[in-house]
Amino acid sequence: MSYSEIVEIRGHLIDTASLSKVLNDIGEYGGDYRVEQFDIGHGSDDPSYCRISVSADHEDILQRILMRLQIHGVNQVDPGEAEVSVAELDGVFPDGFYSSTNLETQVRLEGRWIDVQHPEMDCGLIVEGEGPGIVVRTLPMADVEKGMKVLCGADGIKVTVPVTETSDGDFGFMESDVSSEKPQAVLVRQVAEGMREAKEAGKKVLWVGGPGVVHTGAAPAMVALIEAGYVDVLFAGNALATHDIESSLYGTSLGIDLAEGRGVKHGHEHHIRAINTIRKAGSIGAAVEQGVLSSGIMHSLVTHDKEFVLVGSVRDDGPLPDVYTDVIDGQRAMRAKLADVGFCLMVATMLHSVATGNILPASVPLVCVDINPATVTKLADRGSSQARGIVTDVGLFLEQLAMELSPTYRRA
Repeated sequence: MSYSEIVEIRGHLIDTASLSKVLNDIGEYGGDYRVEQFDIGHGSDDPSYCRISVSADHEDILQRILMRLQIHGVNQVDPGEAEVSVAELDGVFPDGFYSSTNLETQVRLEGRWIDVQHPEMDCGLIVEGEGPGIVVRTLPMADVEKGMKVLCGADGIKVTVPVTETSDGDFGFMESDVSSEKPQAVLVRQVAEGMREAKEAGKKVLWVGGPGVVHTGAAPAMVALIEAGYVDVLFAGNALATHDIESSLYGTSLGIDLAEGRGVKHGHEHHIRAINTIRKAGSIGAAVEQGVLSSGIMHSLVTHDKEFVLVGSVRDDGPLPDVYTDVIDGQRAMRAKLADVGFCLMVATMLHSVATGNILPASVPLVCVDINPATVTKLADRGSSQARGIVTDVGLFLEQLAMELSPTYRRA
């Protein structure tokens, strides 16, 4: 016995190879297909349309295929009503739960479409309330509780892929995945314009940073950007904050004199002594209030009342008292800071960039800057299709970005 469903997809299916990916996924997940209709757009701006019959030998396999295809923007022609099951254990979704994407998502319940709050990939969809007060939101597996109503299967769910239109002078996120040979000044101006547009729309600019920001000597540039109002939230680990504080207290980063570019006597101790100083003060904020910490990125974030979330790892020394040492708690803290984020810039960190990309909606413009091409391509590989990568030296990039956005830094 065969189970089947009719699905459809719209967009630039040939240019983006979307149709090829869809058909490959159907086969890899154990299904079969028949293309029933394929309309190719006549011009470069005209979208294509494809209607496909997807089949599988088992209903659960078909449902898995339909869920998988939604990451490409594929929806059922007749989605019907969503199915709801009740979680039987804390931290465990019901079998067959719908695995969410980071795309704009709607769920059909009681005959009407309901927008999913804060789309996030690799979560479940939780239904709360009744009648006109029904709310559907994403929830990570660790936070599901017994008795919660969880959406199962792909029926009654549709997604929308962001449409990016570009024109001369506009910032086009989908023009290329990774840029390494385009003029640096052009890329900097495009990122700066993206930040300006977010701020003009009343949105926040989220930064995700690694210790390379400090190692490359770019901390003063980032401080200037904080002061200019272009850093609203920072996600980082123990390392960026520690080396920034070390730089403030000792003028070094991992024992290297940032002015001379060479190691100093006993410099290898500076990072752990910096951590100890902050732990003695009680927190980074307390160290600023006490006058112990008087400069640097973390000092500027505190004095300008900006938010930061530091999440640690098994590699950390100390760590600083502000660092989340439980990664699940750290994830929750990061999610809590995503409201109203309209632009995200990731600099010199692979792990935190991937972690942040996993919890961001696809509608948030995302730029990753790193000297390593593997870092800037991994985001797209992990599902952040809106990510644009720039392969360059982070220090030089942030210097130029500060000159573009901060008049005071330009005069410095």
